[in-house]
Amino acid sequence: MSFKFQITEFRADIALLFTAVVWGASLLPMSNAADSNDVFTILFWRFFISFFIMGAVALKFDKKFDKNSIKYGLILGLFLFLGFTSQTFALTHTYSSSVSFISGLNVAVVPFVVFLIFRRKIYIQAYVGIVLGSIGLYFLTDSKVGFGLGEALSLVCAFSWALHIVFTSEFVKKCETFTLITTQFAVIFILSAIFGIGSHGSIVPILDDDFYKVMFITIAFSTIFGFIMQSVMLAHTSPIKAALLFTFEPVTAGFLGYFIGNEHLTGLQIFGGIIIIAGILISEIGSYINNKRAN
Repeated sequence: MSFKFQITEFRADIALLFTAVVWGASLLPMSNAADSNDVFTILFWRFFISFFIMGAVALKFDKKFDKNSIKYGLILGLFLFLGFTSQTFALTHTYSSSVSFISGLNVAVVPFVVFLIFRRKIYIQAYVGIVLGSIGLYFLTDSKVGFGLGEALSLVCAFSWALHIVFTSEFVKKCETFTLITTQFAVIFILSAIFGIGSHGSIVPILDDDFYKVMFITIAFSTIFGFIMQSVMLAHTSPIKAALLFTFEPVTAGFLGYFIGNEHLTGLQIFGGIIIIAGILISEIGSYINNKRAN
């Protein structure tokens, strides 16, 4: 996959930040659609349709059929599905704020995965950004953290997202990008069908306005655009910075919920969003300084 302009680390970071904004913007319509449709039904149709669209893109633009893309896509697809399902079931056992906070802690898990598996050095500004991002998430989600089944499932989600980010950054350098993404979509829609039929007996959707809205928004923006941006840009920046940039997703969701969904934001939640932004800026500045020293 080639581009007419050079993708620098800074450009990749900006693209990932914008991707986080897009993902955050999809949470409100997803929540509305879940009032009338089962989550597995929504996931099935979202990724089933996206699979065919991305499959057509892969046939058009990928240079060859690549077995690695299939193999690695299966692994990444399992991480994604585990993240989606553990987060969904966590919401039935504890506060949504706790789920948002703990699953968002993948920002703190990623550096340890990177170090333990790939033995890569982490610069000090990244640690500062991670700490600020975690603190900001706590305030932003107005979390009420205990420890029960819901919190345990949220931790599974955090590790699943972290593993997906880290291994995507590695696999995408060895694969045909669009085939890698298409395979992940196949894993998710197949498993969603199995779990949806198994738990509810059907994946036939209720075709109301909320369902049509969430399909359009999540397929066009969150899924097709979002996963292409994530996969392409993770080849040009570090997974640690990517995880920190993705903490902007709940910031976006919170502010859109406030301005569009008539949801309430406290002063502490707004402060949490500001802390997250500060963490992102410190990490970005640290990356710039370290790159200058290396050159």
